[in-house]
Amino acid sequence: MKTLIKNCHLISPDLDIEKAAVLIDGKFIAGVYTDGETLPPADNTVDAEGKMVVPGFIDVHCHGRSGYDFTDAIQEGMNAIGIDKLKEGVTTLLPTTLTLPEEQLKPAMKTVAEYVKQGVKGSRIAGVHLEGPYINSKCCGAQNPAFVRSPDIDEVKRLDAISKVAKVSFAIEVAGGYAFVRDLLAAGITPSCVHSSATYADFKKANALGLKNLSHFCNQMTPLHHRDIGLVGAGLLHDEVFIELICDKVHISPDMIKLIFKIKGPEKIMLITDAMCAAGLKDGEYNLGGLPVIVNDGAARLASNGALAGSTLLFYKGLKNIYEITGMPLKELIKTTSWNQARSLGLDNLGKIEPGFYADILILNDDFSPEKVFVDGEIRL
Repeated sequence: MKTLIKNCHLISPDLDIEKAAVLIDGKFIAGVYTDGETLPPADNTVDAEGKMVVPGFIDVHCHGRSGYDFTDAIQEGMNAIGIDKLKEGVTTLLPTTLTLPEEQLKPAMKTVAEYVKQGVKGSRIAGVHLEGPYINSKCCGAQNPAFVRSPDIDEVKRLDAISKVAKVSFAIEVAGGYAFVRDLLAAGITPSCVHSSATYADFKKANALGLKNLSHFCNQMTPLHHRDIGLVGAGLLHDEVFIELICDKVHISPDMIKLIFKIKGPEKIMLITDAMCAAGLKDGEYNLGGLPVIVNDGAARLASNGALAGSTLLFYKGLKNIYEITGMPLKELIKTTSWNQARSLGLDNLGKIEPGFYADILILNDDFSPEKVFVDGEIRL
């Protein structure tokens, strides 16, 4: 089955082409055509009407949506999250866990495995992101301190046997943290640091072992200081390090977002939502890993102490925010929505609109909301 998307304003990493066309053959992109070229025949034709056509978004850090959390271990909830993330333009997803006991994580992993087995017509699952439980108990944020424990590669492997683990976010400075970096890489899992009080010296040790990711950058990590640049300084200084950003203008101020993009550039920045169950819903009272949360004006905070408890950000709004804040060209900013995520995880053929890449494609409205969503060449929204 061949599908032709015509009249595109094509935006892909380092590409911005008006009046372009994209040919999809099965699950893959077969060709990109510029204005004036003869367009190939196709079984179906979609007129983009001059709208932006971009690679599908990859959200590598998302706890839930639509009233559900992945760790609820409810199959209906897992399926709803995967389907509803399409409304944000997310075509590939890493369901993200919380700091919980293994006996609660296992059934959550099973719902992810069942989602994949069922072939649910939602976002593609590229693996699970374990955020915690191997964090610094002094830097819990909205994670439950009752379930914090030391790094345990055997536990990770047990969870991975249920459903693929793609990424683990943890505190590198805790006992066993450095060996854990090596163990994760040996298992083909991306290590990332967060909920951490690591010094810059700690970071350099872990970086030498292969750590090249920092999760929800600036939040729950050592800040930049003139005597020890900490994890924030490390993320800015080291060009090889990928950093996640929650660009909801709550977790990070617009001025800080602008500064990060000016210093770091878009080559290693990854937009994320870090969304919790209230994403897509109204303000009110919710729950995160057993902790009561109040959402007011879209900001989710723990009822107990007011600490930020994930976000309610919809992915496409993050792209809109950084476009308005930085003023950078979209062909540069679009790297932060999927191409960088794919590279950070070693996902092949995702994140660009080029021949040979998966046909995960969005047609966006002027406000960046998805008009149409293709996953594996199939229209799913």
